[in-house]
Amino acid sequence: MPPRISLALALHNHQPVGNFGWVFAEVYETAYEPMIEALERHPGVRLSLHYTGPLLEWLIRERPETMDRLRALVARDQVEILGGGHYEPVLASLPERDRIGQLRRMGDELERRFGRRPRGAWLAERVWEPDLPTSLVSAGYAWTILDDAHFRAAAIPEEDLWGPYTTEDQGHLLRVFGTEQGLRYRIPFREVAEVIAYLRDNATDAGDRVGMMGDDGEKFGAWPTTWEHCWGQGRWVERFFDALEANADWLTTTTPSAWLTGHPPIGRVYVPTGSYAEMGEWALPATESRVFSEVLHRAQAERRPEARWLRGAFWRNFQVKYREINDLHKRMLRVSSAVAAMPEGPDRNRALDHLYQGQSNDCYWHGLFGGIYISHMRLATHEHLIAAEDLAETATGMLRHAETNDLDMDGVDEVLLADDGQVVTVDLDGGGGIGSWDIRSVRHALAAVMRRRPEAYHATLLALDESLHEPAGVAAATDGAAGGAPASIHDTVRVKEPGLAARIVYDAYERRSGLVRALPPDTTADAWAMARASELGDAVDGAFELVQLAPGRLVTRRAALIADAAITVTKTLTLGGNRGAPTLSLQVDLDHRDGPSVEARIGVEWALTMLGGGGNPAAWWDIGGQRTAHDGNGTASGLSTIAQGNDYVGVSVTTTTSTADVWWAPIETVSNSEGGFERMYQGSALLLSWPVRLAPGERWTRTISHVVGTTRDRATEAP
Repeated sequence: MPPRISLALALHNHQPVGNFGWVFAEVYETAYEPMIEALERHPGVRLSLHYTGPLLEWLIRERPETMDRLRALVARDQVEILGGGHYEPVLASLPERDRIGQLRRMGDELERRFGRRPRGAWLAERVWEPDLPTSLVSAGYAWTILDDAHFRAAAIPEEDLWGPYTTEDQGHLLRVFGTEQGLRYRIPFREVAEVIAYLRDNATDAGDRVGMMGDDGEKFGAWPTTWEHCWGQGRWVERFFDALEANADWLTTTTPSAWLTGHPPIGRVYVPTGSYAEMGEWALPATESRVFSEVLHRAQAERRPEARWLRGAFWRNFQVKYREINDLHKRMLRVSSAVAAMPEGPDRNRALDHLYQGQSNDCYWHGLFGGIYISHMRLATHEHLIAAEDLAETATGMLRHAETNDLDMDGVDEVLLADDGQVVTVDLDGGGGIGSWDIRSVRHALAAVMRRRPEAYHATLLALDESLHEPAGVAAATDGAAGGAPASIHDTVRVKEPGLAARIVYDAYERRSGLVRALPPDTTADAWAMARASELGDAVDGAFELVQLAPGRLVTRRAALIADAAITVTKTLTLGGNRGAPTLSLQVDLDHRDGPSVEARIGVEWALTMLGGGGNPAAWWDIGGQRTAHDGNGTASGLSTIAQGNDYVGVSVTTTTSTADVWWAPIETVSNSEGGFERMYQGSALLLSWPVRLAPGERWTRTISHVVGTTRDRATEAP
């Protein structure tokens, strides 16, 4: 009998909460449906499939016949369906009650749809923390799949990664498989014959090895250039499945649960915190990420033994790297506590559903893919948390409140103001700026704007030859795959439009709203928009002290320095209106206490999002009665009213003040994605400013008033 080996393929299929319907449909046509069709043609090939909650719900609603086809594959024991957190959260980031709730919800749904409760759980982004066995086992799961990097960190040699291990937490026993690196890098990027040869080289006379390859299903047709390779002229999947069936005498395809039924684990392992290697790199600060990447790749290329010990940052470091992620995460924790305190009933069930959707992992990190930078998904995450919070506060009668609390858990209190129509948070340490401004009825996070900050991949773009700055940018690097196979998206550089490098700019402060700017008198609108304007003062992001807090009213103050003069900056924030038409006004007072006269352009800056990317026709500015795109820019003088909105969301903001110079411009990042480098709309900035000469003893005062208009109340709409 020849040496034998088994192969366990596990394909993870996921579409984020808030992604566009056409994206679901496109990836279904290019990756998900062709794989199901291939399995139907090859009954001898067994594997595991994982569909996350958002994708599963879309399939049930939009492609119900696919569910029938999957049920048939499961019934003939060809496919094992994996579970996990229902809305694909990073479990380690959740309270224990939500970990178990998400895991059980997915288990219940799969049992209802397929007649079998899942034994295996897909771990979102393979983010592991040592206490996860307790959560997984408590929710009814017996095994999960980790990365080869996890086992490397646990001192498991590469040659011993051909089977499952046991681990435990507090006596809760869990089996863990490692996705084998050689298989993951070869499938489907190398020739079929090479994959088969690799498996043959690792076969044993006892047939006691199983090669686990768990990875994204989207790389079989949805990643750039992979459809032609996998399903088109290359026919890679068809040729691979043919080869698996042709070599079935020594190469058996199996599922993890089937393997565990007949084979004992290799041994015991205790895995430290970690994820896949790239995630650790992405979680590092930008400068350290570049250095780490160079050191790691050089060590790997030189086959140096220390390469196996090189690891990046802990996944939770994304909450340090991005203020916006930390704010989102801490808000999610607060909302979770509020929902948990609700009485049982339909409203709590609705709130829990929104909470779980607001925990979908995609906007809680950023790497090769857009993550937190993708505006429509970021706003969808906020939308669900706003909905859950609204339901919880309505149930407990806590719609109106004013409080100080350490909202972002940095050891310093922030301020939260809420009424029937809006929830506003103010960061006293960050210029007394508005960090969030949520409109309850339309569930829109007006202030959910990203800062333009350095990213490690910017160095790659800046180093590209100008010949690549073409509208149809081509790959600048590949992994050297043979036979014309596509490079992995981890190894390509693409640009979606020319001149992107020139658009890389960095903000010197967080993009909060209601910030006081003191600019040189000759500052241009372009310099302001492109973050080249000098700041004459320290009020924009300096710490403010709390002077007064009452329901609907906040007064803060800073002893600032502006152009070498001692200036007291006082900000009075007032909330009003009702649920359908909330109002917010900000009065800014500058009192010159000491020093030379100040000559400057004093402005109040607002950063709001109306989801205006790509010239979205639903999102607009109204300047003097003329509508323009919300991702456009311009200037106007002598205006006292300006409006902006999004007709699809059903929200508008009309701003009035004393006659002012008005500048507006999009806040756009240059971000990386699976499709390449691209501009991404993160919101728009509005500066209302005045040329000011302020002498000692003088006071300067302006008030900016906003009236929010809404055309719907989503709490009253049918779910």
